[in-house]
Amino acid sequence: MNTPDLKEIISLSCEDRYEYFLSMTGEEREIWILIDDQNCFLKIHTDEDGGFEYLPVWPSAEFSKAYAENEAGLTPKSIPLPQFLKKWLPGLKNDGIEVGIFPAPDKSVWITGTEELESDLREELDNF
Repeated sequence: MNTPDLKEIISLSCEDRYEYFLSMTGEEREIWILIDDQNCFLKIHTDEDGGFEYLPVWPSAEFSKAYAENEAGLTPKSIPLPQFLKKWLPGLKNDGIEVGIFPAPDKSVWITGTEELESDLREELDNF
């Protein structure tokens, strides 16, 4: 993916990035997260709405790299979609962690619950 495309997609609204995420994830069958040098995944705590945590996810390594550009020690890691659906989403639900879909470097993000994301991803997979 070339840089203008990357910047153009990152500049989309949160809702449009969510739709792009679903489409790319359905096609590529993988989700990208960021991990630190101790192999721990990035989890973001926000004070909005009484405070909650979310796991930021991206549709490709390039987008996660763009997000982590100014964050030392974070590297992209791929999670196969079947593993994400079977292990990650139930684990996040049990831990009370939401999912932040395709955060942009400006920190705008679409927050969703694990059940809604699973439903949307499965619906997207039916298109393939």
